[in-house]
Amino acid sequence: MQQINGKIAFGGIAIGKIKEVFKENNVVRRVKIDDTQAEISRFRAAKDQATEELKALYDKAVKEVGEANAAIFEVHQMMLEDEDYLDSIHNIIAVQSVNAEFAVATTGDNFARMFADMDDDYMKERAADVKDISERVIRILSRKEETVHAADEEKYIIAADDLAPSETIQLERERVLAFVTRQGSTNSHTAILARTMNIPALVSAAIPKEVNGKYAIIDGFKGILILDPEEEILKEYEKKQQNEKKRQELLQQLKGKPTVTKDGKEIKLYANIGEVKDLGAVLQNDAAGIGLFRSEFLYLQSDHFPTEDEQFQSYKTVAEVMAGKKVIIRTLDIGADKQIDYFGLEHEDNPALGYRAVRICLDQPDIFRTQLRALLRASMFGNISIMIPMIASVWEVRKVKEIMEEVKTELTSEDIPFKNVEFGIMIETPAAVMIADELAKEVDFFSIGTNDLTQYTLAIDRQNAKLDQFYDSHHPAVLKMIQMVIDSAHKAGIWAGICGELGADLTLTETFVKMGIDELSVSPSMVLPVRDKILNA
Repeated sequence: MQQINGKIAFGGIAIGKIKEVFKENNVVRRVKIDDTQAEISRFRAAKDQATEELKALYDKAVKEVGEANAAIFEVHQMMLEDEDYLDSIHNIIAVQSVNAEFAVATTGDNFARMFADMDDDYMKERAADVKDISERVIRILSRKEETVHAADEEKYIIAADDLAPSETIQLERERVLAFVTRQGSTNSHTAILARTMNIPALVSAAIPKEVNGKYAIIDGFKGILILDPEEEILKEYEKKQQNEKKRQELLQQLKGKPTVTKDGKEIKLYANIGEVKDLGAVLQNDAAGIGLFRSEFLYLQSDHFPTEDEQFQSYKTVAEVMAGKKVIIRTLDIGADKQIDYFGLEHEDNPALGYRAVRICLDQPDIFRTQLRALLRASMFGNISIMIPMIASVWEVRKVKEIMEEVKTELTSEDIPFKNVEFGIMIETPAAVMIADELAKEVDFFSIGTNDLTQYTLAIDRQNAKLDQFYDSHHPAVLKMIQMVIDSAHKAGIWAGICGELGADLTLTETFVKMGIDELSVSPSMVLPVRDKILNA
């Protein structure tokens, strides 16, 4: 028996045989060619086929994991059309008179190295993407079939050095018990897909080379892989697996029940979503409303600034489907790790502290006004609240309110109806925490964004895998800040909630209840587990 530690991508317990997935090692040879134009044409045909494959992957991903998570395959399509990337390949073929496979491999290596050397974490992630698309084109040029899949009818634990998003989405879910990789980060696209697909997963685990066919256990709660488990351990985990199944079935019985603590305090339990297609999961898991609608996905999924009507239709649909339940929509939160080409944002050495969110909205008010008009128009169709991210000063809130009043005046003059909506802000900067008493006088509610609040408080880039051991969302400083925000809100007579990942941390649910939290907004799949904790708090 051998126990191996890994980083948790998604919790759960899986028991079964390991199937090792090997990536075919495409050895690309340099071949002298005479007809460079014909070779360029051959490359273009392969590129077009790769684009069609990525479109098919996107369609498959939309059905299985939703539009937001499928967006990576749209990114890959755009990268295949990048002029610099294409020019490099064409130039290598034409100038060096070499085969297309070699030109693509060289360009892929050069671009991947360029991205990997950048300071921006978002751009660093593009290194893996450019290698992925280059390998796809080389495979097509070499007339090789894709081989990454779980074969036959038996269910397996998939093991691999790493899995690209395209490989993960092609795994047949009904045949995959879990997956474990030797490389990867808990914030990678693949890890995010695992969470969305509800597949137990570990990354960055030191898996031995000879594991194919071995019986194994994955404990996604503790972050361990057990190879060749002893009979006693196996029985223990079979029992744990059954208990987990029963727990999930019991959770379903909590549907329809009010989220009330033992001493009678009701906690509003809402869900976080990124797009309209997530509404099904919200209703299925019996959330009382939406505590965070990430409106930036409307921008991320578009190749142009979404028009007022395009945004209005999305907000209207969400409001109608939720049928009077609260829908808190966060205004544009672009910047940092969320970049969009058509915004034309300049490269920043430290984007997490840079030009993002409300700072863009106040600097480019026309973009902001369009969104506010759409939001206010949609307010007539349900119970919409507006929430502003990345606030650090009172003047920012007042400026937002000023712009909002101007928009209301415009709509009134145009005889366009709207409601006076609840107005709140996210508390995710230490500055906002320290002046929460002043900010509370300006708004109707606070929602604490624990992801950014933690990274700013601890001075740690939450996307840097090397800092995982230092990133402590339970740090006393973070918890004290949360308490300060709740106290400031209640003193001013407004409510306070949490919409960051910490809201779903079951080890802290009771702590938050004792702190006096009024609302928790979590991923749809965590609504019932959190309700169970609150009912027993």
